[in-house]
Amino acid sequence: MRRNNFILIALLGINSCACSGKEKETMPYFEIPKLEDKGWTFATTPSWADEFDYEGLPNPAKWDYDIGRGANGWGNNELQYYTNSLNNVRVADGKMTITAKKESMGGANYTSSRVVSRGKGDFLYGRFEVRAKLPAGKGTWPAIWMLPTDWAYGGWPNSGEIDIMEHVGYDPNVVHISTHTLAYYFKINTQKTSKKTIPTATTEFHLYRVDWTPYAIRGYIDDVKIFEFINENKGFNVWPFDKRFHFLLNVAAGGDWGAAQGMDENAFPASMEIDYVRVYNMIDKK
Repeated sequence: MRRNNFILIALLGINSCACSGKEKETMPYFEIPKLEDKGWTFATTPSWADEFDYEGLPNPAKWDYDIGRGANGWGNNELQYYTNSLNNVRVADGKMTITAKKESMGGANYTSSRVVSRGKGDFLYGRFEVRAKLPAGKGTWPAIWMLPTDWAYGGWPNSGEIDIMEHVGYDPNVVHISTHTLAYYFKINTQKTSKKTIPTATTEFHLYRVDWTPYAIRGYIDDVKIFEFINENKGFNVWPFDKRFHFLLNVAAGGDWGAAQGMDENAFPASMEIDYVRVYNMIDKK
């Protein structure tokens, strides 16, 4: 039988009344389960992947799109209109390229694409790998990330967010890995996050990876761990990561973070190139 570890928390006794003369009444302690890291491993063969070994739009069996104006639809005051056009996303030469362009559409001055696996690739735990080369230039904001498919705990940030890679062009080659929850998110400056300078992030391909288990979310760049968020076992406000999530791949133009130090219109068109996306199942341990 598996042994459970517990943290015993004794509550302080309280006086029923300072002037009553009664002896101090002590309330009983209670037990909070302590999570165990079981050392989960992952399959060696992907259960879901796209190697981009074809041409045209991304495979419709695996990918869909968020379409519309970023400033209105997604809350970061971004400047692009997201499309599902070959003008902004194209598969060729063994890679998928997402390109943000300086052109008007739908009331926006830029276009780009936000490719999502929602409803076609939804995952609970696993190893998630994306090999990519990032765009350069002030005002670019590429991201490789995950959002909840079912929003079981409510709207953002209640149901969580996993950022496998974020980069802003005004801070070149500094790559961020983060998670956001109701207790820990950027608008209250409590997000769980790490960053690392990758000198060739915008000129060479690098491997961005997250290992997600019931115990922790760990982030890696080129197989070097730079991020860890351990499940504190304090409910969904802290850890909503027990539900399905899906991929989002996009290049935003501007926005609260992307344009924090202005926009260089000459940086566009700006592209993120993705060599592959792979998901490996977590091997469960009883």
